[in-house]
Amino acid sequence: MTNIHIAPYRPEWQPYFEKFNKAWIEKHFVLEAIDNYVLTHPEEAILKDGGEILFALHNQTVIGAVALKKIDNATMELTKMAVDEAFHGLGAGTKLCKSALEKAKELEVKKLVLYTQSALKPALSIYKKFGFQQIPIEQGIYKRADTKMELNIK
Repeated sequence: MTNIHIAPYRPEWQPYFEKFNKAWIEKHFVLEAIDNYVLTHPEEAILKDGGEILFALHNQTVIGAVALKKIDNATMELTKMAVDEAFHGLGAGTKLCKSALEKAKELEVKKLVLYTQSALKPALSIYKKFGFQQIPIEQGIYKRADTKMELNIK
């Protein structure tokens, strides 16, 4: 992880946000309309309401991203975490998750929620490592999601 650093959103990096997320979604699932909207319009879907998007860079190359979508003043959704497959195994996902948690604390968020799929074992491992707990999932958020997790931030 020593050559990986995290940087805030820059408009010229939007194509990476879209590419990395589409790659994992389309590899395992079907891209949903909400995915396409968020990935092609992140400024409107994530940033304009107080959300954040962070990028992982390895030797100045963008290799991953994660978003924090504002739900309300106390809650954000950790969403769209993706790392370029060519850079898996370097710890970028862990560093992105850690940086997202630090950003949430900085924003004085009380709780993070996320939606995932139980088949995505590496992602689940990262979330559990940071203390996310599985909770009942409501219907209709994402068709592919079968798991909801939350983390109360101290």
